[in-house]
Amino acid sequence: MLTIDWRPYVLSLSLFLSNININSAFKLKHHNNEELLQSLENVHKKCPTISRLYSLDRTSTSGLPLIVIEFSRNPGRHETLKPEFKYVANMHGNEVLGRELLLKLADYLCQEYKNGNKEIQSLINTTRIHLLPSLNPDGWEKAAAQGPSHLDWVRGRANGNDVDLNRDFPNLDRIVYSNEEHNAERNNHLLDQFGRLDYVPQPETVAVIHWIMRYPFVLSANLHGGDLVANYPYDMSRSGNVHEYAATPDDQTFKYLALSYADKHKHMGKMDHSPCDSTGDDDFASKGGITNGAAWYSVKGGMQDFNYLSSNTFEITLELGCDKFPPEDKLQEEWENNKDALINYISHIGIKGLVRNKDTGEPVMNALIKVVNVTNGQNQVINHDITTVGNGEYWRLLTPGEYLVTASKNGFESETKQVVVTNLSKHSAQIVNFELATQMEGGRSAESEDEDLVVRI
Repeated sequence: MLTIDWRPYVLSLSLFLSNININSAFKLKHHNNEELLQSLENVHKKCPTISRLYSLDRTSTSGLPLIVIEFSRNPGRHETLKPEFKYVANMHGNEVLGRELLLKLADYLCQEYKNGNKEIQSLINTTRIHLLPSLNPDGWEKAAAQGPSHLDWVRGRANGNDVDLNRDFPNLDRIVYSNEEHNAERNNHLLDQFGRLDYVPQPETVAVIHWIMRYPFVLSANLHGGDLVANYPYDMSRSGNVHEYAATPDDQTFKYLALSYADKHKHMGKMDHSPCDSTGDDDFASKGGITNGAAWYSVKGGMQDFNYLSSNTFEITLELGCDKFPPEDKLQEEWENNKDALINYISHIGIKGLVRNKDTGEPVMNALIKVVNVTNGQNQVINHDITTVGNGEYWRLLTPGEYLVTASKNGFESETKQVVVTNLSKHSAQIVNFELATQMEGGRSAESEDEDLVVRI
């Protein structure tokens, strides 16, 4: 069985930041790796009560830290029913716009919170936001070394070991497709079914896997460049065809999420720009600025599918423009193009709640949350369950409609509730709690299922 060593360690930021002079003014520019650290430290210094800096538990191949800035009312702590959100950028080192946008977003969140912006204050008070501006700092250095032209389309894409990080994650698509084919019941948290890896994943990949498993992320986006489209799972086709729509059980929700970004972007969902592909084959604007990943082109070992199939996290991939390394004088324009979309995507939709033991009031961890869409008389099972985390919390992203939601766990009687989802409030999902009565006879005890899954990579 695949195992993950859960003993996290914290990299010392002081090694990298001790000699940095703090400068409070943020400038949109191409920040090198040292300047990136300085920029994040500046933000934290300005907003110490709502921010925290931490690093993932692996460095890049050259030893550079993978630094995250967190925003929250109580940074460093998970709060009950407060969803965890993440943005990841610069996975491909030569796709740099997302890197700069996340640095600007960090500065913007800090400044607007201090300025009394009610929307930003509400967002930070109700969400724990994690921003990772560069997953591939080694690749960035290769790409930046080309000079102002940055004409090489692939230089710096891979990491320091020349591995494409977005092809390096365990391929859980093949597991879920096999389970579908054989009518297997398991449809979530599939990492323990993977078996032994036949390759050594890159340190950046391992760092992200540990990160996903450590935090109960609900929603995520991965920022790329080279086109202008919001791309949603699945990324890998079922048949192996290069271009084939591969719907997840949550296809409706993923489209909703992708559109929530594309609709707020200044151009992504509008017919006011030419396709990045000169052939016109990828005219995404005519489709609202969104695409299914595998319908565009099939990818094996990608990060967004891994998020969905290994955890409770829903992730999409945002292609932010044709130019992978835009000139500095275009960065302000790109910030204006993306600002509203970046804020809007950090949304709370669907339902959330607590699952408790009816007899003792104790949280029930690893309970399954199963959903059937009964909107307008349909009876569609959404065949992707999510699970409760350690204190019995769950978050279930859903589009507006009517649903039957069931909480279940071996050793307990199941409970089903009929729920109408409206998604009217931007920063608060509807609360639906469950109380499960212990089975008096038969079935396994609740406690027998509570062993933590240990995965070692």
